[in-house]
Amino acid sequence: MPDRDHDVTSTETPNDNARPPVDTTKPSISRVYDVMLGGKDNFAVDRQVAEMALRIAPDAPAAARANRDFLKRVVRHLAQDVDVRQFLDIGSGLPTQGNVHEIAQEFAPDAHTVYVDIDPIVLAHGRAILAKDGRTTVIEADIRDPESILGHPEVTRLIDFTKPVGLLLFAILHHLNDDEDPEGTAGRYRDALSSGSYLAVSHFHNPGDKHPEVSAQATSAERLFNENLGTGRWRTHDEIVAYFGDFELLDPGLVPLAEWRPEPDDIPEQGITYHTFVGGVARKA
Repeated sequence: MPDRDHDVTSTETPNDNARPPVDTTKPSISRVYDVMLGGKDNFAVDRQVAEMALRIAPDAPAAARANRDFLKRVVRHLAQDVDVRQFLDIGSGLPTQGNVHEIAQEFAPDAHTVYVDIDPIVLAHGRAILAKDGRTTVIEADIRDPESILGHPEVTRLIDFTKPVGLLLFAILHHLNDDEDPEGTAGRYRDALSSGSYLAVSHFHNPGDKHPEVSAQATSAERLFNENLGTGRWRTHDEIVAYFGDFELLDPGLVPLAEWRPEPDDIPEQGITYHTFVGGVARKA
């Protein structure tokens, strides 16, 4: 999607009268992430949470950028190297440069993309920007209700689940609490995919005894997120791998984001968040 054409921070109220009501007193996951990426579609309460997070992990913006870069490499691989032509991006977040449909259509102009997010601001921006793109759309829905997404008319209009799909779950499963069954939720989406489909996941990670200082930071960040956002889990390697089920993990497996098939000139920033944000891609046989 192109650069944003709205700056909601200037008045702390939405500019578009058609937007759904937005509670500016509560922080939003997608808007806190937008702060980390240097965006403008956020409110004071979102910036406050971001500032608290930065006290624990000053390199958090680098982690947000690493996640975007990981997404770009994954989509490019799927569209260019394995001919995936359908993408379902759940928890897509606010529009920025280098989005899924832009990357995919660079290599496959006929690629279809559906963005899904629970934040009404995402819906408002997406619909305005994508109004003239019949191959791409955005819907407002909750990842915890797979049937409402998989059966949504806009999803079924653009996604043919009898053909390979690139399912993208970037920075979303760690916002499902343990009692919300994130592993089972991921499984319901995997079951809907046909052979030859791919699942890509990025997730907050607690490395445990391998990196004790980083593990302590992850524990502090988890406490901060839950106190302010009511969500956020830094899970273990095995817990995250379980989201892929019996899909075959592509090389190099589940790794820090910067280590997933980097470009030759990529120089990752190895701050304290380096080992607390990991990702992987797997294929359904």
